[in-house]
Amino acid sequence: MTPQTPSAAKPRAVLATLLVQSNTVVSTHTLIDELWGAEPPRTATTTLQVYVSQLRKALLADTGEAAGETGTAQPLLTRPPGYLMQLGPEELDLAVFESLRAEGRAAYGRREYEAASRALSRALGLWTGPALSGIPHGPSLETSAIRLNELRAEVLEQRISADLRLGLHQELVGELMGLAHEHPLRETLHCHLMVALYRSGRQSDALQAYQRARRSLADELAVEPGPVLTRLHERVLASDPSLARHGEPPLRLVPVGGSDDRPTTGSGNGSGNGSAGYGRDTRPTVWLPPAAADFTGREDQLAVGERLLAGELPGRNRVLVLSGRAGAGKTALAVRLAHDAAGRFPDGRVMVTLRDADGRAVEPRTAMATLLRRLRGPRATGADSGPEPLPSSETELAELLHERTEGRQVLIVLDDAVSEAQVRPVLSAVPGSTVILTSRQVLGALESARHLTLDVLSTREAEALLMACGGPRMRDDPEAAGEIAQLCGRLPLALRVAAAGLAARPHWTVAGLARRLRDERTRLAALALGDLDVRGTLLTAYRDVDEKARRAFRILGLAALPDFAPSTGTALLAVDPVEAERITEQLVQAHLLEARRQPGRLAPVRYSFHSLLRPLALEVLAEESPQEDPAAVERLCRAFLTLARHADARLAPGRERLTYEAEPPPAISPGEVVGNAPLRWFQEESAGLSEAVRQAHAAGLWSLCCSLASATAGYYEASALWDEWETTHDLALDAARRSGDAEAEAVIQRSLGDLAWQRHQTSLAIDRYRLARQLFTRQGDRVAAGRCQSAEADALLAMGQIARAGHGYTRALSVSRLVDDARGSAESLRGLALVAQRDGRHEEALARMKECESAARTAGDRRWTEYASRTASALRIALASGRPAGASSIPLEVRPGVWLFLPSRPDQRAA
Repeated sequence: MTPQTPSAAKPRAVLATLLVQSNTVVSTHTLIDELWGAEPPRTATTTLQVYVSQLRKALLADTGEAAGETGTAQPLLTRPPGYLMQLGPEELDLAVFESLRAEGRAAYGRREYEAASRALSRALGLWTGPALSGIPHGPSLETSAIRLNELRAEVLEQRISADLRLGLHQELVGELMGLAHEHPLRETLHCHLMVALYRSGRQSDALQAYQRARRSLADELAVEPGPVLTRLHERVLASDPSLARHGEPPLRLVPVGGSDDRPTTGSGNGSGNGSAGYGRDTRPTVWLPPAAADFTGREDQLAVGERLLAGELPGRNRVLVLSGRAGAGKTALAVRLAHDAAGRFPDGRVMVTLRDADGRAVEPRTAMATLLRRLRGPRATGADSGPEPLPSSETELAELLHERTEGRQVLIVLDDAVSEAQVRPVLSAVPGSTVILTSRQVLGALESARHLTLDVLSTREAEALLMACGGPRMRDDPEAAGEIAQLCGRLPLALRVAAAGLAARPHWTVAGLARRLRDERTRLAALALGDLDVRGTLLTAYRDVDEKARRAFRILGLAALPDFAPSTGTALLAVDPVEAERITEQLVQAHLLEARRQPGRLAPVRYSFHSLLRPLALEVLAEESPQEDPAAVERLCRAFLTLARHADARLAPGRERLTYEAEPPPAISPGEVVGNAPLRWFQEESAGLSEAVRQAHAAGLWSLCCSLASATAGYYEASALWDEWETTHDLALDAARRSGDAEAEAVIQRSLGDLAWQRHQTSLAIDRYRLARQLFTRQGDRVAAGRCQSAEADALLAMGQIARAGHGYTRALSVSRLVDDARGSAESLRGLALVAQRDGRHEEALARMKECESAARTAGDRRWTEYASRTASALRIALASGRPAGASSIPLEVRPGVWLFLPSRPDQRAA
């Protein structure tokens, strides 16, 4: 049928959409979306009806005045929910093309190359240019155009392959040169051109054609040619006589990049799409997946691997073990090394996976049988004789494998090994071969092996991989891309999934993806796309270890970020330190936990989770053993409380802190863990302590929450960690009120008063001190109430109310002496010394400060003793200078490490 083509763009688009989907109802919604996209006009439906009416008239314009006069039926029909273009099989060029394509492919599969060439040439003759050219493309037509142009290229390549098999290589050279120039990234066309040139006696031109193809791929995509083109180049270099054959060789083919054990025929890839026998068994056996086109980083590991494969490393190591956590890119590195080593292993490079489809370890004999099937060449009796049967016993398989590999230069890749026991029989059977092993375990017991552990990528490499996989959007927002790299823990698999997820969702932004990944609770769910599932991959490593290690993995997820000390593991696991170390080291060997040496720290080795493994640990804890969570949290908090109270008592003896009635964990020795460095212990465990307070509050462990916060206050004050101080104590105050514990509320209020005073919020500090003093008084705690009186006087002194501050210190000193509170006396005497100093009573100030030093020494508080001593020395120096007024104007160190700068008194300014 030859309708008059509409001149307007939108009716042409309607006609094209209906023709491409002929004999199928196309909905009105689809057509409107094709014409106007996401923002159609209000009159879209009416306008579409007008276009359809115009098309109906045009479709019958050449058939007479009316359809009824000629008997011609109207092909454009209304069918809910849209329209149907009803055509016969010969009325549309597209249908004829697809019929001829199928005919040509079938003839090619039967090796009837002349018939295949005729049918495919007729199919190509129907084309007048690119598919749907001259027609505006919406989403549907854009997809159809891409599909049809790809089908045309496939038919063209297969027709050329058929002509090559017919010996028409000289006739094809000119056509292929033009096609290779027009389509520089289609490697099959370059293969055809190289074969045509080689068979025409132009070997040097064939090699130049390869170099042009290689440059095009490098310039456009930054990748090397694929294995088929690379192997063809090697065969041309070697003047392989089998390339000169014009007819189809009778030999079977060895698959390149396949994944099952059945050799293919025809093209070497089982599809019959025209690779013209470039993979047949005259070349080395190669059974490898394709190398990742966007492989990024790992330069150091690649260099070591290449040196080992080249035999340049010292020793006789012929086994390279690549270990690392799941998703670290071990297989990708092994495949890259194997592809790059093609010239060193002329007899073959073969990969065998050591797990089945369900992730279970395959038996050594199964691995050896698979290896034998992939290594052996065709039998002398030809392709139809079937595979040679293999022995069933492991011993016989090992002997046969040894026989087949002895004296041959073969590279074997054993992927995803589970244990040394699994691979040792295979390695013993191939003592002369070079082997690359990948495993999530370290496999340190293997003899004569070189080990490389793959960690996560560097920040630069991770961002480069995201850019390579994520396309222009990722490159246009480097800041968000950098955040995504960190949230993915720089794990290659996670980076690839994140980039692929972005590419699959054009409506997402890079910043939006980063936002979705920030929540640790949903991060793993966001890193899944189709069969790419980071969570599933990480779970396989978890399931590889025994139940005791799995339980430890789950419970250790409760430890605080960024890392934790061995004592934390001991508390969480409720075992002795030796057993805790054994289990955590087992997790380290399985790459489920990381161990970091920390020279100079109290715990020289600290453990941590990868940023994607901790969410997994908490997920499986909630799924598999939620009943363990509360008890483990309580053990952890009790251990931290025991250690914090011990460290606080060394750091600030005599300070108020809450008691806790429960027994401390028996396996924790504060003296061994904290030693003589309480401040360093607090500094190293600060994050863990804050997290423990939060966990205790979340678990409803009110008393434990209050006691933990109370035990940390001295450290927070000494280190000026105001934010942590406020966060932990706000939780503790809420816990005290929820539990109705007035004593705990008083202690926390006093500590929050100190925080407000440090922040110069003196009015708030006074309010908190007074409330704490009232609570202590009701509880009958005169010691703590007296200390609150002294603290309130500190706030008054900071406000410049010297006289009122003096009265407060005097009352506090009376109470502390009455109840024999040396620490309280030291605080009050220090306050009276400061008041005397500000009033110009310098001798009295010095005497009071010396009394403060004596009281602090009695309390056993080293910080306060040293503070009183240096303040008294400063007073003596000022007095000895002959300028007594100077003693009144020196800055006040009102508490150890806390300075207060007050304006000079009027009489001092006059002087």
